[in-house]
Amino acid sequence: MYACGPTVYQYAHIGNFRTYIFEDVLKRTLEYAGFRVKHIMNITDVGHLTSDADTGEDKVEQAAKKEHKTAKEIAQFYAQAFQNDFNKLNIKPPTKYAWASRYIKPQIKLIQQLKKKGFTYQTADGIYFDTAKLPDYGKLKSPSEGQARVEHSSDKKSPTDFALWKFSLDDEKRQQEWSSPWGVGYPGWHLECSAISTKELGQPFDIHTGGEDHIGTHHNNEIAQSEAAYDKPLANYWLHSAFLLSNNNKMSKSKGDFITLADLEQMGYDPLVYRYLAVSSHYRSKLNFSETALQSAQNSLNKLRDLFAVKTQGGRVIMPVRKAFFLAISDDLNMPEALATLWALVKSDNSLADKQATILDFDRVLGLGLKNYHPPIIPKEIIDLANQREKARGAKDWSKSDELRIQIKEKGYLIFDTDSGYTIKSK
Repeated sequence: MYACGPTVYQYAHIGNFRTYIFEDVLKRTLEYAGFRVKHIMNITDVGHLTSDADTGEDKVEQAAKKEHKTAKEIAQFYAQAFQNDFNKLNIKPPTKYAWASRYIKPQIKLIQQLKKKGFTYQTADGIYFDTAKLPDYGKLKSPSEGQARVEHSSDKKSPTDFALWKFSLDDEKRQQEWSSPWGVGYPGWHLECSAISTKELGQPFDIHTGGEDHIGTHHNNEIAQSEAAYDKPLANYWLHSAFLLSNNNKMSKSKGDFITLADLEQMGYDPLVYRYLAVSSHYRSKLNFSETALQSAQNSLNKLRDLFAVKTQGGRVIMPVRKAFFLAISDDLNMPEALATLWALVKSDNSLADKQATILDFDRVLGLGLKNYHPPIIPKEIIDLANQREKARGAKDWSKSDELRIQIKEKGYLIFDTDSGYTIKSK
């Protein structure tokens, strides 16, 4: 399984992480079904320009100038931030992170193969793939549907042609460039994924994933250069997740309209709340992000966690329920149906021990970290205030009861009355 990874010039946003959570659920589902998964994810630290028209600056080089750091420092900083967010979201790391700058030789070799077969031409600014030479270019989505690149770079023959190698310009000060048979320069963005995936997984490999924004250009171009070079499919299956929307618009780094995981944490949300929100939708359906939706996910995750507030032993997985869950996830990752099965189990008359055992089995796919969940320890000060409030309620001193509730809230906790007394939760 090959997954298009981040371009490490800025923090990834929660729209990016919707795709990575989908890929994690896919991998977990395959493992749940008994497969061993070799998962490769690239790290783009060179070659991704600010325009899909093969123009503009390299995004990593641009960030380095802006932050007065080296390109290597920028890439390493944001790659580490990305991996830290992976951990917070309980996303399993890939078998290997493959950095684009470490695969220059395979990328040059791929260009040489394409040149040998007559699929390349040279312009003033680089080596380009000639899409007119490939009759079935645009297998995933025709250029007329998704081709945003209307401007020509240098003397490019067609807007759909794309850069395989870009020359370093005489007046350009680049930190990352390499010698090649065509001159000093750096690889085009699309080239890295073909070279990395073929080297690490062979061709064809089983599954290629990414966001739906990759379909029209990036993935079409991967397919074109790989199949033109080696006369066989790049991957057998292509799966793409739909956009996460904010105010019904796609989140975008280039527009500065995005929310990071750190932003959610500052709002008081556990990153796993966002994971629950992402998991609860079907990966091919657009998901509109809002704080209302996030709060609903928080409530649902809290209810699941409450089931594990009391530790039990000897529980058994309820096999008919497990079968229903497995049928749902096997049906194109139908997570809404899978969660409906889970919540039906929560409301059932089965024992708490059996519910816990079955839900922990499901969590091998959901990845909500329920096995390692421990209820927060409530400070003695808060418990004392809660007991004082309980006495006030018993004495029907409602004014004192309300005053103590407010004190508890101001200290970061919420108290809920129940038939048997009360429960306390951190805000």
